[in-house]
Amino acid sequence: MSFAPLRPTAPLAQTGLWQPDAWQTRLNDAMRALSEIWYQGLFGVDISRVLIALGIFVGFLVIRGRISAFIVGRITRRAERRGWTLGQVVAEALAGPLRMAIALIGFAIATDYLAAQPAVETVLRNINQTLAAILVFWTLANLVTPVAALIERRNRRMPEAMLSWISRAVRTTFILIGLAAVLEIWGIRVGPLIAGLGLFGVAIALGAQDLFKNLIAGLFLISERRFNNGDWVLVEGVAEGTVELIGFRTTMIRRFDQAPVYVPNAQMSDSAVINFSRMRFRRIRWIIGVEYATTREQLETIRDGIERYITECGDFEISDRVNTFVRIDGFAASSIDILVYCFTKSTVWRDWLGAKERLALHIKETVEAAGAGFAFPSQSVYVETLPERGPGQTAFDGAARPARHPAADAAADPDPGEASP
Repeated sequence: MSFAPLRPTAPLAQTGLWQPDAWQTRLNDAMRALSEIWYQGLFGVDISRVLIALGIFVGFLVIRGRISAFIVGRITRRAERRGWTLGQVVAEALAGPLRMAIALIGFAIATDYLAAQPAVETVLRNINQTLAAILVFWTLANLVTPVAALIERRNRRMPEAMLSWISRAVRTTFILIGLAAVLEIWGIRVGPLIAGLGLFGVAIALGAQDLFKNLIAGLFLISERRFNNGDWVLVEGVAEGTVELIGFRTTMIRRFDQAPVYVPNAQMSDSAVINFSRMRFRRIRWIIGVEYATTREQLETIRDGIERYITECGDFEISDRVNTFVRIDGFAASSIDILVYCFTKSTVWRDWLGAKERLALHIKETVEAAGAGFAFPSQSVYVETLPERGPGQTAFDGAARPARHPAADAAADPDPGEASP
């Protein structure tokens, strides 16, 4: 491939590019295009109005934090002066919606200043209405918590778990209604949509039988008041710990090692559940074994000393509501048994352990002070007949001697040649 040699071109002045009239025309065209873009650049709205509207919106975004903090602070201080304990909760619930309300006001002013074309104006109006609907239902959903707290304070009979369920159900209802309102704003009919999802809902219901079973079981658990949040429960063969949440499907139990256990409500409803938090007293049941050599007077002294301590120390409940026994219970294989049966006043595990420890120390002191001793499992071997022995023989002469290690024999019978010390 070959290229033609380059030839000098004609001067630019001869081409007409440097003519003043041509450059003036092109400059005028460019300015005219920029002017059209500036005045009709974005959906028929000039750029200056767009920038001003954007500045208005950004300004409201900047000041919304201070305005909302001022309003929340006023509500909190007034509630503290009037002794309204729920004022802080209400203020925290309104903090987020207040910031959104201020931003929504700025967006509405900015879109109104734009004065866009009718089609754009319709879209902006729908956006404003959507944000307003979200704001309203978000505020209602946030106010459910302080209202539930107020109801709980006024109505002590309603279980906390039931109130939690109702508040979550109301909050979910507000969210669904808000979603339906947003769909209606954008022209989507909710009624036909729900009707069209009817068959799909039936299919889901058939496949979610366990979900509804657990839901109904949870309602029974709450209505029967078997336990509440914070109770210490034991589900046989499943878990033991503190109930943290009774949900729509599962109940969360926090074990003592802080591991959560999620138990289906149906299993909680069908299983035996022990609620330790509803104990009135905590029981101590011991069998104290003393030696058979203990005399009657020593037994009575030990019994009376233990019973006197339980009655006078103040750690144990002494009333008609409980039974307290310190009695000689029976004769075991290696001991005479004393039954100690009593209940502590406190159901707190730490206090119960302390009461047990003090009682155990006192029992030991009482037994030792009485001159008796604790029995322990033992066996005795009785020999009815012994092998005959001749004169000068002991009873074990002629009997088989146990095998011994050679080193042991050497140690027992040292070398006669060695001098003994």
